[in-house]
Amino acid sequence: MSSLEPVTRSFPAPSPHAPAARNRRGALRSACAALLVVAVVSGCGTAQGALQASTPPSAPPAAPSGATVAPPGGSGTSEPPSAPTAPGTRPPAGSDAAAPPTATATGRTPGAPRPGSPQPAPGAPTTGTPTTGTPPAQPAPPPAAPGVSAALVAGTAHGGRTVALTFDDGPGPATGQVLDVLAQYGARATFCQIGPQAAANPAMVRRILAAGHRLCDHSVHHPQPFAALSHDRQVEEIVPARDMIVRAGGAGTEVPWFRAPGGGFTAANQQVAAAAGMRPLTWTVDTRDWSRPGVPAIVASVQHGLRPGGVVLMHDGGGDRSQTVAALRQLLPWLTAQGYGFDFPAV
Repeated sequence: MSSLEPVTRSFPAPSPHAPAARNRRGALRSACAALLVVAVVSGCGTAQGALQASTPPSAPPAAPSGATVAPPGGSGTSEPPSAPTAPGTRPPAGSDAAAPPTATATGRTPGAPRPGSPQPAPGAPTTGTPTTGTPPAQPAPPPAAPGVSAALVAGTAHGGRTVALTFDDGPGPATGQVLDVLAQYGARATFCQIGPQAAANPAMVRRILAAGHRLCDHSVHHPQPFAALSHDRQVEEIVPARDMIVRAGGAGTEVPWFRAPGGGFTAANQQVAAAAGMRPLTWTVDTRDWSRPGVPAIVASVQHGLRPGGVVLMHDGGGDRSQTVAALRQLLPWLTAQGYGFDFPAV
């Protein structure tokens, strides 16, 4: 080049679209930064979720009584409660749930207090029927009537060579015949009567009294074993029978003795008799005529068993007493020949 010419560099003219390009680049950088933030946050959330999955969830707080708890993630509407277990059924196999107490027909759970019932104060003693199984105590026997002993009578009023003849279970069909034989020998006797039979035969009761004989209470129904009856039942057998006999005999009738059916005496029923004004009357010679052993056996039982002051047991009721009447016809003259007098039991 022969001459130096100033070098002139030409630059292209600014494009009218340059500002827009710069704006796009800035938006791109902002978008990248936002994506980076999202990626970082997502990674942190994933790590936190993994940490929460490895940690057991804590139990939810107990709901207040009567409140309805919405299921997690639900809309707040509780599901219908499951059907209650039918009374007497068992929980499904493998279930650890304890069966709820079964309500009674009244809707009250057993053991729960009855609504409206008064509750004892804390520490107060419990009242009610004891559960020890101890039977209730028997009522105390009434006191004996004044001057009446509850001791058993087993002898005559005057002692010595006397005998007390006694006839049980009447009045009966044989009572009239017995009275006839006694009158023939001038003998006196005591008649231990069943209450309803005396009430049904008042004329015979009055005939006995008119002949100079005496009366004895022998219960209402003649139950045996008498001693095994309850205290109240024995009272019901003793006292009403006496009242029936008194009514049958009329005004002024006395019943000084009580004889237990089968001789079933106890200290308690002896006391009941004494409280009613009657001495308990037993015997020393049992002829067993009620079993109809034969006339010779009845006669022999008296001849061999009697001692002075004894009490002889025979029967004018309760069945066929023809053997008793026949034996009495032999015994009365024999007793007289032996020097026995006829007496009443002691009072």
